[in-house]
Amino acid sequence: MIGKSIPGNGASEGIESKGFDDYDVCLGDMMRGERATMGKSLLDVQRELKIKAAYIAAIENADPSAFDTPGFIAGYVRSYAKYLNMDSDWAFATFCEESGFQTAHGMSAAASSVQSKNSSDEMVSPLGKDIFSSSATPFIPAGEAVLSQVEPRAIGSILVLMAMVAGLGYGGWTVLQEVQKVQLAPVEQTPVVVSDLDPLAGVQQAGQVSDPLDNYVPPTRDALDRLYRPQALDVPVLVARDAPISTLDPARIGAVIPPEVDPPLAAALVAEVEPEVEQFGPPAVQVVEPPVPEVQLVAVRPAWVRVSGADGTVLFEGVMAPGENFVVPSTEEPASLRVGESGAMYFAVNGTHYGPVGPSGVVTSDVELSANSLKQAYEVADMTADDDLAEIVNVAEVRTTQ
Repeated sequence: MIGKSIPGNGASEGIESKGFDDYDVCLGDMMRGERATMGKSLLDVQRELKIKAAYIAAIENADPSAFDTPGFIAGYVRSYAKYLNMDSDWAFATFCEESGFQTAHGMSAAASSVQSKNSSDEMVSPLGKDIFSSSATPFIPAGEAVLSQVEPRAIGSILVLMAMVAGLGYGGWTVLQEVQKVQLAPVEQTPVVVSDLDPLAGVQQAGQVSDPLDNYVPPTRDALDRLYRPQALDVPVLVARDAPISTLDPARIGAVIPPEVDPPLAAALVAEVEPEVEQFGPPAVQVVEPPVPEVQLVAVRPAWVRVSGADGTVLFEGVMAPGENFVVPSTEEPASLRVGESGAMYFAVNGTHYGPVGPSGVVTSDVELSANSLKQAYEVADMTADDDLAEIVNVAEVRTTQ
């Protein structure tokens, strides 16, 4: 067997061949792979670890310039490595080796969060500190400008609308000014001062409230009687002295009656004229008006009563017991009555009873308490129809006779 050897190339003796899986894997790729295996996004990690998503992305990209305070980088890297079930010390050492980050002393200027403008500009990453606010993804559409949303053809409509509003406002203001104007017409007559008014009349002190009825004192019955007593007549009523004689009719009365008059008729004529014959001598001269008839309210059963004057003043208000009377004052304007039990109330005009005011169980209002109106509106009371009234009248007559 003849062996034949092929001389090898001397240039390829020192070169080591690599396989398809022979490549370097950085720390960020390993962390992203572990995070993807766990099915977590950057926002999920931020919500669970309480670390900004921008810081998580900076750790995976080995970019220490994205951190505001370099002193917290070691803690962020170790916490994120423990979250991914990785060795925290090895992860931090690998992060420092790949990013060139060096741990600074706590009192050094490099560990402070307040840095100069030049140093911060040098450490800012191309994407900025927040990867979500300044994303450089080419397929994300850029934001629209403010003026791009304004339609040029709408500017004319807006101007027309503004002109209409301005015109309407000016027109309303002009009309308001015209309405508020006061036009004075010259007159030939000189104005005359009717009376001099006191500018301080009616002025009260602060906090003082006056009531017109505070100092009102109702008049007494004697004062009303003196005020409204019968007044003297301008011309006295005179009766002729020979009136009893001049009024005698010889054909109707006398010792000798004409024979043509029947005896019964003559007796009737004599009886009719006798009262006039008894009035011998002139009557008294009347020099005053006749007295005003007295009006009383008579209660035969308990009833609520209110008597009001013409000006609204309450003269009497209360519950009248059976047999109780109330004399209505004689005033220039008659008083009015309001009663709760109309069937229990009667009127007495100079001793003559009228009524009742109304049916039983009915409230009656605005009843004029004057003698003439009561005589016209009501009839004389029937004593047989109301036993209580008859009993009260009998008791009153017995007291009068005693």
